[in-house]
Amino acid sequence: MSAAPVITSLYVPGDRPERFDKAVASGTQLVILDLEDAVAPDRKAQARTHVTDWLRFHVGDEAPLVEVRVNAGNDDDLTCLAAVSGDFGIRVPKVESPDDIDRVVDAMARDVKVTALIETALGIEAALAIASHPMVTSLTVGEADLASDLGTADRGVLNWAQFRVLTAARAARKPPPVAPVYTDIKDLDGLAADTADWRTMGFLGRAAIHPAQVPVIAAAFRPTAAEIAWAREVLAALDSGGVTTLASGEMVDPAMLGRAETIVALAEVGSPG
Repeated sequence: MSAAPVITSLYVPGDRPERFDKAVASGTQLVILDLEDAVAPDRKAQARTHVTDWLRFHVGDEAPLVEVRVNAGNDDDLTCLAAVSGDFGIRVPKVESPDDIDRVVDAMARDVKVTALIETALGIEAALAIASHPMVTSLTVGEADLASDLGTADRGVLNWAQFRVLTAARAARKPPPVAPVYTDIKDLDGLAADTADWRTMGFLGRAAIHPAQVPVIAAAFRPTAAEIAWAREVLAALDSGGVTTLASGEMVDPAMLGRAETIVALAEVGSPG
């Protein structure tokens, strides 16, 4: 991987500016300032002002990365954000086609990194086209809205949708999607176990809804010493060329390269705090 993978992200309600700097201090790699679900309808305009004011003074700082989750189809959100310079991304809900991304780019009047939230059946069916858009840097599934659209919250159905988006992202040479949010903020043991399962299934990173979840997510994606040693041995063997075997007797195959590179990149992601 050419850049360090983003493993931890933290949602912050856009109408709670006193939490913005606390989110930065949490050690998360990505702060998501939320203008959508976390903000009541009568507080949207106020949240927009808080977010744009904060961005003007903080975007461009070394860390963390920043995104703003806008409301689907809301021109006011994008108009306000377009007036703010700086390298922040836009998180777009309910994306159903590449046209939805074009609309954001046109409204921002500049190239912008977009995270596409896939939250409807139509979005699932168009996932590859969405993932292939040049401004889309990542995809993720919004399970609550998707369950409503599908008429079921059955775990098997939602996992099927998650795997569709995972396949689309990788086919478009984009990072794997992040795991869905874990809503029980007090159950950190459950979060750790569930995150480990998502990592095993090929997902990369997870968004937190409380700062206490950030270090748990980071730890769940941190490779073990044995995994790191294996990955480095594979990379060294492949770099030397030819057919060889590891010390364990395992034959080195070029197909191992992607997995080994991912493990090393994950090992290099700093621990929060």
